[in-house]
Amino acid sequence: MRYGTYLVPAAIVITLGSLACKPPKTAEQIKQETQAAFNEGVQAFQDGKARTANPYLNDKENPHKMQGWNDGWDKAAADKAAADRAAADKAVADRAAADRAAADKAAAAEEAARKAAEADKAAAFKKAADAALVNIHFDYDKAEIKEKDRAILQGVAEFMKAFPAAKVEIEGHCDERGTNEYNLALGNRRAAAALAYLKTLGVDDARFTTISFGKEKPLCAEAKEGCWSLNRRGEFKLK
Repeated sequence: MRYGTYLVPAAIVITLGSLACKPPKTAEQIKQETQAAFNEGVQAFQDGKARTANPYLNDKENPHKMQGWNDGWDKAAADKAAADRAAADKAVADRAAADRAAADKAAAAEEAARKAAEADKAAAFKKAADAALVNIHFDYDKAEIKEKDRAILQGVAEFMKAFPAAKVEIEGHCDERGTNEYNLALGNRRAAAALAYLKTLGVDDARFTTISFGKEKPLCAEAKEGCWSLNRRGEFKLK
């Protein structure tokens, strides 16, 4: 008995071939493919592509690629957002620092101007005081204001009116002749006479104090009239 050749239909061969199992991917292969897809996702974001542009969305056999691509895109987006926030925070911080620096500079300039104004005011006050508060002089054993000294007292009064906060102590001095007790009393009379005259010029006497040094503080130590006349004086000192 003869047997004929049995031909297997080509369709069956193809079908059987397609049913053959592919070898599973190793963990290392999956890791490499995931990393590659991750890098693609990062690049896609940087290129301005949308997340929905994932080329592995329909790759059912390689879900790790889809996930890797999405993770890369998400990471790049998160990094960009973080960088933008950091830049915005830095801009705010830089602006705040600039504002503080400007405010500090303005405050320093204002303080410098204030100090300069105070220095100018103090200099003007001292100059006016030095010009106005000069000594007056008295005759021997007298406490009357001399005619020539009235102009000096007028200058003292004008100074006091120009600088309402100024306060002055009037000192009465004597020459070396006479006892200490007598000269202290005479010095008091001289200081009081100067104060009384200033009061007639419209200056509040509450802004003055008086004191007598008698013959304790001579300006000149020679025993002669030219020296004694200098010591018989009234002095005006800022308090």
